[in-house]
Amino acid sequence: MRPFTYERATSAEDALTRHDGETYYLGGGTNLVDLMRLGVETPARLVDVAHLPYDEIQLTPDGGLLIGAAMSNSALAADRTVREGHPMLAQAVLAGASGQIRNMATVGGNLLQRTRCSYFQDTAKPCNKRDPGTGCPAREGEHHNLAILGHSEACVATQPSDMAVALSALDASVHVLGRAGERTIPMDEFHRLPDNEPERDTVLEPGDLVTAVEVPPLGMPSRYRKVRERASFAFALVSIAAALDVREGAVRDVRLALGGVAHKPWRAWRAEEALRGRPATRESFLRAAEAELDAAEPLRDNAYKVPLARNLIVRTLTELAERAEAAEPGEGTTS
Repeated sequence: MRPFTYERATSAEDALTRHDGETYYLGGGTNLVDLMRLGVETPARLVDVAHLPYDEIQLTPDGGLLIGAAMSNSALAADRTVREGHPMLAQAVLAGASGQIRNMATVGGNLLQRTRCSYFQDTAKPCNKRDPGTGCPAREGEHHNLAILGHSEACVATQPSDMAVALSALDASVHVLGRAGERTIPMDEFHRLPDNEPERDTVLEPGDLVTAVEVPPLGMPSRYRKVRERASFAFALVSIAAALDVREGAVRDVRLALGGVAHKPWRAWRAEEALRGRPATRESFLRAAEAELDAAEPLRDNAYKVPLARNLIVRTLTELAERAEAAEPGEGTTS
């Protein structure tokens, strides 16, 4: 590991003044410290921002949530307002890692964990994310758990955050403080597809500090489901964050996002468009899933993800529709 200095920021503004080209912000460190041990990340200085006063949830005037970036994942998943009003978010966080990691990991750090595959973490192998222009050996090598949507010749890695998938479906936005001031980034625009710059996971500029995530009210049944190779801590093969509002047998509104399939959380806009106003039936859900997955470009060993994602969409929406039919008016709208 490269020697580095450690400093603790006293405020967000103080953190900005300490940042330069070789400085990394440190939250819980659950991903960054691992990558430092592997020699993948080599910062000269770490600026600790985990103790800044961004570790609480506030209610917004419209009934949504403003979640501080320094809040631990465990505290987020245990919060009553989250569990009752945005259950898919709590479910996603609980699916994301072991309890010990959730205790350390922060909301901001979770969003900023690197989009990665095994080649990125092996400094003996070439990798365009780690060293642009060296190639992507995953395309012809081990890629059974990598991207089927939105990938490029430069990179086929997948974004591993479960929480980010739920936040995408929830139409969340990320509050950022930078040298030019404060700004808000829609969650679906926060992470990037690889294109020709796979080394850039997000749209953040150097020195930008994530301070909070804002989640609007939901008001319809939701669910997060994750398919993985083992029940213990593992990245998703495919995951789904879904919310469905059914009235008189028709889909009034729907939110869908997929994980484990792309370089960023994949908001299923085509499927949503295909469903609004349609009957809330398995046939409608199947057509919507196929409309979304028509753009899939699986590699040699991960074509199984296409039917897996299709079945996951259909099953999850069918369950939500059945729950909506069983609920009495005004009952069970957010659980």
